[in-house]
Amino acid sequence: MPMQPWFPDAKLGIFVHYGIYAVDGVPESWSFYSGRVPHEQYMRQLDGFTAARFDPKAWAELFARAGAHYAVLTTRHHDGVALWDTAQGDLNVVKHTPAARDLIAPYAEALREQGLKVGLYYSHSDWNHPDYASVVHPEPPNEDVRTNRFVAPEGGVDDPEAWARFLAYRDAQVGELVSRFRPDLLWFDGEWERSEQQWKMRELSEQILAGNPDTVLNARMLSYGDYATPEQGVPLIAPDGPWELCLTVNDSWGFQHQDTNHKSVRQLVRYFAETIGMGGNLLLDVGPREDGTIPAEQVERLEGLGDWIRGHAEAVYGTVAGLPAGHHYGPSTLSADRRTLYLYCFDVPREIIGIRGLRNPIKRVSVLGPGTELGHRVNGGLGEVPGVQWIDAPAAADVDPYATVLALELEGELDLYRGTGRD
Repeated sequence: MPMQPWFPDAKLGIFVHYGIYAVDGVPESWSFYSGRVPHEQYMRQLDGFTAARFDPKAWAELFARAGAHYAVLTTRHHDGVALWDTAQGDLNVVKHTPAARDLIAPYAEALREQGLKVGLYYSHSDWNHPDYASVVHPEPPNEDVRTNRFVAPEGGVDDPEAWARFLAYRDAQVGELVSRFRPDLLWFDGEWERSEQQWKMRELSEQILAGNPDTVLNARMLSYGDYATPEQGVPLIAPDGPWELCLTVNDSWGFQHQDTNHKSVRQLVRYFAETIGMGGNLLLDVGPREDGTIPAEQVERLEGLGDWIRGHAEAVYGTVAGLPAGHHYGPSTLSADRRTLYLYCFDVPREIIGIRGLRNPIKRVSVLGPGTELGHRVNGGLGEVPGVQWIDAPAAADVDPYATVLALELEGELDLYRGTGRD
């Protein structure tokens, strides 16, 4: 299926890791998997999950102010605890927590009211399901996948009947998500614990697309994903095709009391600019408390990023990846008609900004936001090797505290020299 056109132009999404792990503020699912927290203690968090101040409309309004065009909520992490009243088993917040209600439907409704696309996270793996640890990956990627008691059968002996029951459970839950909430995007996880054939990814993909052929699937559907999902670090080389960097605001996906290492707004603007400058989206994660409130530090970061995006929207939405590395010291984006180039300057420009390898004459250079026009000229060049385009640095009053953006109106579509120069 071709990629849905809304996705590559969305630029920013908000990831929400919300579940019972926020009660004690421990790592989602992994804390009992690794033995950091006893399994029984982890599951006792069910008793403290209230969602007492869960306000999906406030979430959606915040995400819209941040400049996001979609959001992704964890409907069920590896711990198997569903945030909706699934008919598959009874491990869900409706039946077993004080929250006692479906949290997915109001979230989806609130996003759509704000014009945002609805994303749902779902883990293939379920470390609490009695039939999950029933087969072994044919080529385990690590020792845990081969031996961990929550993943692999005791003695390493496969039980195909139990695995078939687990797949039926997973497929039925995914079917509920598609039919009840009509997500625009399904964000899968946990794929590394089984092979593509064991997961029956082709059949799952066919089931999803039969229910809604416009559903976007991430790369953790393996061969059946629509886009790549690098995690926690901007790639040095952009993945082929559409892609999305998922990144935490602090160092944790879900709420953890002790994690106060929040990235600054300036850092987030840089992550965002570098990502969209390489043609990707940024999926920025927040972790609400168990009551459903998003920590003030994370709200502040989203709003700060949103303020910057609003002031530079022309260089964000409706653009594609900009210049390859080496032409400009910083990221850039390019208008859809390829006639306007946007240069991002993170540091205060001093005297001049240079661009190498630009064959096009420049009609006009201005500072995005203030609109101040800047002088520009070409020095050097020989034969087919273009000279360096020098742009006068903007005045201090026109410099943005996070990232200054220059708009270069070109004569014709962007044309770059990529050679080695004259011998």
